[in-house]
Amino acid sequence: MRFLRSILYFSAMLAGASPALAQQIRGVPGAPDATVTIKGDQLPSPPFKFGGKIEKNAAQSTPFWPPRIEPPKGAPNVLLIMTDDSGFGVPSAFGGVIPTPSLDRIANNGLRYTNFNSTALCSPTRAALITGRNHHSVGFGVVSEQATGYPGYNSVIPDNKATIGRILKDNGYRTSWFGKDHNTPAFEASQDGPFDQWPIGMGFEYFYGFLGGDANQWQPNLFRNTTQIYPFLGKPGWNLTTAMADDAIAYLNRINALAPEQPFFLYYVPGGTHAPHHPTPEWVKKIGDLHLFDKGWNALRDQIYENQKKLGVIPQNAKLTPWPHDLLKNWDELSADEKKLYIKQAEIFAAYAAYTDHEIGRVIQAVEDMGKLDNTLIIYINGDNGTSSEGQIHGTPNEVAMFNGVQAPVEDQLKFFYDKWGTDQTYPHMAVGWAWAFDTPFSWTKQIASHFGGVRQGMAISWPKVVTDKGGVRNQFHHMIDIAPTILEAAHIAEPKVVDGVKQSPIEGVSLTYTFDKANADAPSRHKTQYFEMLGDHAIYREGWIASTKVMRPPWDVMGKVSEDPSAYPWELYDVRNDWTQSENVADKYPAKVKELEKVFWAEAKKYQVLPLDATVATRLVTPRPSITAGRSVFAWTAPLTGTPNGDAPSILDASYNFKAEIDVPDAGGDGMLVTQGGRFAGYGFYLLKGKPVFTWNLVDLKRIRWEGRDPVPPGRHALEFDFKYDGLGVGTLAFNSLSGIGQGGTGVLKVDGKVVAEQKMERTLPLILQWDEALDIGSDTLTGVNDADYQPPFAFNGKIEKITLTIDRPKLTAEDEKRLTEAARDNKTSE
Repeated sequence: MRFLRSILYFSAMLAGASPALAQQIRGVPGAPDATVTIKGDQLPSPPFKFGGKIEKNAAQSTPFWPPRIEPPKGAPNVLLIMTDDSGFGVPSAFGGVIPTPSLDRIANNGLRYTNFNSTALCSPTRAALITGRNHHSVGFGVVSEQATGYPGYNSVIPDNKATIGRILKDNGYRTSWFGKDHNTPAFEASQDGPFDQWPIGMGFEYFYGFLGGDANQWQPNLFRNTTQIYPFLGKPGWNLTTAMADDAIAYLNRINALAPEQPFFLYYVPGGTHAPHHPTPEWVKKIGDLHLFDKGWNALRDQIYENQKKLGVIPQNAKLTPWPHDLLKNWDELSADEKKLYIKQAEIFAAYAAYTDHEIGRVIQAVEDMGKLDNTLIIYINGDNGTSSEGQIHGTPNEVAMFNGVQAPVEDQLKFFYDKWGTDQTYPHMAVGWAWAFDTPFSWTKQIASHFGGVRQGMAISWPKVVTDKGGVRNQFHHMIDIAPTILEAAHIAEPKVVDGVKQSPIEGVSLTYTFDKANADAPSRHKTQYFEMLGDHAIYREGWIASTKVMRPPWDVMGKVSEDPSAYPWELYDVRNDWTQSENVADKYPAKVKELEKVFWAEAKKYQVLPLDATVATRLVTPRPSITAGRSVFAWTAPLTGTPNGDAPSILDASYNFKAEIDVPDAGGDGMLVTQGGRFAGYGFYLLKGKPVFTWNLVDLKRIRWEGRDPVPPGRHALEFDFKYDGLGVGTLAFNSLSGIGQGGTGVLKVDGKVVAEQKMERTLPLILQWDEALDIGSDTLTGVNDADYQPPFAFNGKIEKITLTIDRPKLTAEDEKRLTEAARDNKTSE
């Protein structure tokens, strides 16, 4: 009777409401199982008015439950997959030689998209993908580690641009994020928070993955929600690529068991194939046995190009862009040692790609095993940008070395790292020649936004319930910003106008659901105009034409001098209606079109916060940012603390500094870590080793410099110090386009109770960055250590830490320094 009264009351309440809202209530209003599909223009949905009756006691009152929010009836599950640093010519689904049967499966069961584009870099592409807005619009003009203090570059997604995760969650989806999170500002990545820019603060209810650009797949900086976890400890052979698939499958099964009808949105973004390339031995053998790369990169390009024409993923008249002879050697010009090393590098990369695709396939299979494949929209994007050339000309056993401007010679790579390539003893990347080949048929690579080698991604979409043109190919121009509106349209969910009281900026992408219909297979693209910009390089696409700036810096030259004025870069022009690969620059033939498109670019740049253009690359890593350490030069710790990430830890690079550790050594003798930052591939550590004080600098795993006392520190209270006097002028020289102030040497002095026990000169220091996927640890060492020969983590200190103090003395330029640097910059510009 009380529920009957409730129904009558609720019906009366709805009499003045909109018919659309009334029709979306399912079940008996006020009953515990009642559900509602909201209008979605305001998120979270306003509270539902109580529809029961309240008297002085429960016997005379009528209960009423607000309806549970659920998506529109028939809304699909959504599995959004994207791999990392993988160009158009990598997977077999788009003509590559690397077997990717899971991507093939989605393509064969759905559609291949051949004209889908990224931003040319990791964080920016991911920000565009999850917001439906251009990357500068949401603060991600560059990766988060390079953020600068401009709206388009500060790495903070603003409140007026809610993510697809947030929109779907508030409309009743269960939302989750697995893998790489490169959209949390590097200066907000510590467990001090704030967490509003972490996945769980951006609408994703569950997160299992790592923060930052990449991670060691054997010992990752892994989080569940906001808690760091270490599931690999004591498990030799554990690899995140498999563990992540395991966790995603467990999550899906958990959701399915608890609420079988509950739609889910799962964002699945593994670390592969970004460096470090870390496949398991099983996959290394599988790929090695195929001998895919023995003929070299020129032959590989030809093979991929022919495969692409046979598959129909490029037009039959598409030209293969020429090999860049002025930049890269032909395969037949290489030495035997170079060929041996480079083949190994490519096989490890390919093994990682195949391994990653295999584990993705397990997640897809889990969806089918639950009986949900028919109504699951699966979007599988191969790569967030073109294949990476950041391994430099010869490849590298340690990617951290590259970002510090260090190149390991081929003979050293063969001698010390060849047999370890891809294991936890390396952080490897491959030679540029392979990256260029894996972006076939286009020119250039990751980082280059003006040419398709940097931005063209193969994508496959399946939705068996809706997409019936199985194996179809779609050639319409589209971009990462189009995925969020596609998902919303597929789910019949409105774009919100207000979220948390903040008026929303409109989504900037265009839904591509119109392409799902076979009748629209050849329909004109609805995405008419798109700008591109990355690290100064830029382009503008409009209805079949693209004006692209000339590439002024090879992307593997991250330390080289760049132009001070990217707005003056010369323009090239391509008619991509008839020139699919940008093989013929027709700027001289159509100067009016160049001027027209140039005007469009600057209008778009102003509209989407692209300005100011900035062509600097690795040097942006040392830009001051608003972290919890900003403006501080003295730091103190009085208890063990692990896991402070680089972006929130004090940096001692390019500066003088002093560590003072006041400790109590136990009677049995001291042993263990006092303070460390970084790990096996770059960093420092201050510790006691069998009683003796040691300070070690690991210089990108190519050299280690140790200061060690001759005698053990006696039991009791002592003060240990490491004092370093830096010889350079510091990061201030970068403002004058000079690298002279960074990476210089200095003298380190190790002391016990004020007495010098070791002293030596350090000829060079790391200029820009430590190992970014490791942290600052006090009292022990998480993940990997700075010197495997001395200790193995966690190497916890067995005594008591009273206090550790770090004092940093950063160089300041004098007026004379500035005058000299100004003159040098002027002279350099004149000589150019």
